[in-house]
Amino acid sequence: METEKNLIAPYLRERAGAFARIALFGGIFLGLFALYHVPWRAAAYPATLCLCLEALAFLRDYRRFRRRHEALRRLAEMEELTPDQLPEPENRQARDYTRLLEIQMDRLTQLRTEDARRMATQTDYFSAWAHQIKTPIASMGLKLQKEDSALSRRLRGDLNRIEQYVDMAMTYLRLDAETGDYVFKRQPLEPIVRGAVRKFAGEFIDRKLGLRLEPMEYIVLTDEKWLSFIVEQLLSNALKYTPAGEISIYTQTPDTLVIRDTGIGIAPEDLPRIFEKGFTGYNGRSDKKASGIGLYLCKRVCDRLGHELSVKSEPGKGTAVFLKLDRREIGIE
Repeated sequence: METEKNLIAPYLRERAGAFARIALFGGIFLGLFALYHVPWRAAAYPATLCLCLEALAFLRDYRRFRRRHEALRRLAEMEELTPDQLPEPENRQARDYTRLLEIQMDRLTQLRTEDARRMATQTDYFSAWAHQIKTPIASMGLKLQKEDSALSRRLRGDLNRIEQYVDMAMTYLRLDAETGDYVFKRQPLEPIVRGAVRKFAGEFIDRKLGLRLEPMEYIVLTDEKWLSFIVEQLLSNALKYTPAGEISIYTQTPDTLVIRDTGIGIAPEDLPRIFEKGFTGYNGRSDKKASGIGLYLCKRVCDRLGHELSVKSEPGKGTAVFLKLDRREIGIE
């Protein structure tokens, strides 16, 4: 907040012209009084009276200036602003500026309404598309379950990736929706994790990667569908960047799920930015298919669920992802 001293300086600069005119007129009158040899006492009295009146007028004007400034400052701190909240204009120029601002605010409201309508239409379309495309994906998955070969395992892995990308697209669209389909219940953690592992079982076998899955005696208050999305994304990332070795999944006292791999790791300079939308880092530049969306979506969903997500990594030695499942207070975005 600006101090009184900081506010006086701009006021004096704005009224410099008025002060100059008063000084000019005062000089003219004093010059005329001197030419006509008017006694200085006769000139001093009306001059003092005029100066007192001008001082009172400027004091009143300054108080209005300060009140208006404080009102505008408070409005600038508001997230939403409507035309009726603007201060009453004091002159014609202020009315013109206020009217111009009202027109722009009306246009902004119209644009927001149109954008919300387009977004709703887009979300509806992609929701229908996602449901439609999942039907042939599920059908192909059932057909591939009837055989167990290197080819069928690779095809099931590719189908899982396709379904995962569909889920990512839908999650991306729904994240900023005003209402979400979050249903919080106390859920056992192990079935959620095992369901995610089951989806990638073929990839583990085909690539001969080790899996260390420890028992998880833990009940978590969460949304099962959204937590499954997070675990699947984290496991998918671990598989993507682990060419050999193993992936370990276990709980860490008191309430943290850990997914640790022996993959290529993450460069230290990339770690602070891995949750940014679109950031792929060094690994993403080497893997041309990386989108930089997976971890961003995981972090956003964790924020919605009230969970915490953190990563530790060392290049060449692997990555550990820590999903803290106690629920924090969820802020409204």
